[in-house]
Amino acid sequence: MNILLAIIVSAAIDSTTLFIGDQTNIRLQATCEATESVQLPVYGETLVPEIEIVDRTVVDTTKLKDGRYQLNQTLTVTSFKDSLFYINPLPFVSCEDTFWSEGMMLNVIQPFEIDTTLAITDIKPIAKAPIWVWGIIRWILLAILLIGLGIGSYYLYVFVGKRKGVIPEAPKEPARPAEEVALEKLDQIKEAKIWQKGQVKEYHTELTDVVREYIGGRFDIRSSEKTSDETLRAIKPVLSDKKSLYEQLRKMLSLADLVKFAKWTTTPDENEMALKTAYDFVRETTPVINDANDENGDASKLA
Repeated sequence: MNILLAIIVSAAIDSTTLFIGDQTNIRLQATCEATESVQLPVYGETLVPEIEIVDRTVVDTTKLKDGRYQLNQTLTVTSFKDSLFYINPLPFVSCEDTFWSEGMMLNVIQPFEIDTTLAITDIKPIAKAPIWVWGIIRWILLAILLIGLGIGSYYLYVFVGKRKGVIPEAPKEPARPAEEVALEKLDQIKEAKIWQKGQVKEYHTELTDVVREYIGGRFDIRSSEKTSDETLRAIKPVLSDKKSLYEQLRKMLSLADLVKFAKWTTTPDENEMALKTAYDFVRETTPVINDANDENGDASKLA
């Protein structure tokens, strides 16, 4: 168990000994204040080499009596190697801090002896599959039909094109500036007033989606594929001279995570401030077009 400030993390295994192929559970738990966000350890198909993750539950968030929040997840693991494994401490991430659980041991036992003196033999001799003549003929006929249709379509296109002329392709409209699209969507959210109708989660989801899409279009950061903490780490160098704006963005994303994942109840002022932060972020990072006669010749700069 790792304790630092208001965050407590732990990882415990149900059984430290199991037979090859059997399964056991590793229970992950994190407790934090309502103002904090914690990401539980993320793994693919294996926890460590030779220990496979066969199932995992969704992260369950529970509000405790003292107002703190507890996050729980269970990993079901198995192994097919007879060995004593050491599982390194697991990482729990909160903003730019990482908290580590204690390490664990798992002893996997082979329940029976294998006679290595016996030769390895096939269960049955190799069987030859019969040739399906009609199936081959059908595929040949289908290929001939497709080739004929392709040739016929080409000559029809050439013939019609000569008689009527080729229809010119409509010019593609230039992509709209990211800030123009973002401000338009924010105006729509403001007009809809969905949080006033009780749809607070949907309101914060739409706001963060607009901001994430804008970050992707403006700074080429795939924010929609990242967590809030990953997005903040990626955008921080860009806003190095706008620390106040960065802090506003951090609070907005953290509040949205609490609303979406921890069922946080917001105040009207917090809802209004989230919309204002979204507007400020887009406007203050929108490129400002300089005068065409600017002696420096710079095309744009951040507001």
